[in-house]
Amino acid sequence: MEFKQDFFTQLPDLYSQVYPQGLTQPKWLAWSHAAAQLIGLTQPTDELLQGLSGNAQIEGATYYAQVYSGHQFGGYTPRLGDGRSIILGEALGPVGAWDVALKGAGPTPYSRHGDGRAVMRSAIREFLVSEALYHLKVPTTRALAVIGSDLPVWRESQETAAITVRLARSHIRFGHFEYCCHSERGQTDKLKRLLHFTLTQHYPHLSCDAGGYKAWFLQVVKDTAKMIAHWQAVGFAHGVMNTDNMSILGDSFDFGPFAFLDTFQEDFICNHSDPEGRYAFGQQPGIGLWNLQRLAQALTPVIPSDDLLAALNQYQAALVESYLALMRAKLGLPSWDAPTQEQDRQDLELIGRFTQLMEQNHLDYAQTWRQFGKVDPSSRFSPLRDDFIDTHGFDTWYQAYQLRVGEISELTHWQAERNSVNPKYILRNYLAQEAIIAAEEGNLAPLERLQQLLTSPFAEQIEHDAFAQRPPAWGQGLIMSCSS
Repeated sequence: MEFKQDFFTQLPDLYSQVYPQGLTQPKWLAWSHAAAQLIGLTQPTDELLQGLSGNAQIEGATYYAQVYSGHQFGGYTPRLGDGRSIILGEALGPVGAWDVALKGAGPTPYSRHGDGRAVMRSAIREFLVSEALYHLKVPTTRALAVIGSDLPVWRESQETAAITVRLARSHIRFGHFEYCCHSERGQTDKLKRLLHFTLTQHYPHLSCDAGGYKAWFLQVVKDTAKMIAHWQAVGFAHGVMNTDNMSILGDSFDFGPFAFLDTFQEDFICNHSDPEGRYAFGQQPGIGLWNLQRLAQALTPVIPSDDLLAALNQYQAALVESYLALMRAKLGLPSWDAPTQEQDRQDLELIGRFTQLMEQNHLDYAQTWRQFGKVDPSSRFSPLRDDFIDTHGFDTWYQAYQLRVGEISELTHWQAERNSVNPKYILRNYLAQEAIIAAEEGNLAPLERLQQLLTSPFAEQIEHDAFAQRPPAWGQGLIMSCSS
């Protein structure tokens, strides 16, 4: 790997240099060839294993943990930081630079009495969801590999330590700006340096002046809205939408107790540490705006409040625009050249009535959408109908749907398009759990099979039809802990 070290050299007051504590008896558990290509790697070698497990220094790497703050479950914590992640630098690849981070590499100055380790189950889950979201076309960070070991660590019981090697276009979070604003009140130098660095590195088309600042924050608003629209469309619950887990680039970031919906439930909570449902599935759009408001507060020393408010006021429109585009594609609704507010309202109502029916009839989210690949909107009969207990409610909706879709000239092509946007396979929590249990017993075949399956989530893989079925009773709606 070839590195550049712009964050390390230009923002020395936003990190502490710290070296990883190596894993004993490291071994490859998972490897993403697609992610490896981003930084010019081909195969997982023994030399690379020693470097990424923290047992040998990688040439050109600098090793540091970032400091930031954040709002956690609504409350502000002034000093957080990378408690178990160590960044090597920005690795150069064929299409840009990617931060390389070792998540679970030992304690840092920001570990807050923690051991800085990740356990095998959490490392595997982060790897799987990063790559699963990417192949579902959701903006996300990536995962290069999982490295296991025989090093014991304690959570609810004794487990073994592992490292996820994460790739990110940037590790800058909303919490970095909060830290720069609130840690030194009245002093804007640190905040401006971070803002200039962010613009120079990731928005080089924007100038470092008032006009550039305004355009940048508006882009952050729109990118965040786009990311959350994707989450809602694909049925993904992040679980911990603290401001320190929000990427400034609008990439899905820092996975803990996430979940893809099984049975559709608007108020589904995937995190057992969130009993009040602050980060429930249906709350994510509102929390996205709330987090952006916290970011705006941190930027008031350098960006006029009127500019910040004007950008925030565009969040809902950006969210609705992205969400409608995704959901229209899932349903096969013809697009408008320039939709009016009334047309958007009618489509949102049509979509909302359908998801409400899904919830009332306890239907599986992914399975139900996949059925549209078999629908013929010109037919009075739909293969979806038999899934609904409330057939009258469905029939009423279906008639409105048929009117909206209109005539279809090439049904086979139309159905293929539905299958290209409605995945057959998602990372259900029970599938991840089964792969984890097998890996803990030394059998990596289920993990490899699941990883491969998720690289082609829209394809008909007949031999893997079982993975597209609803979970068994024990696997339905699993709720995870922050250590998972």
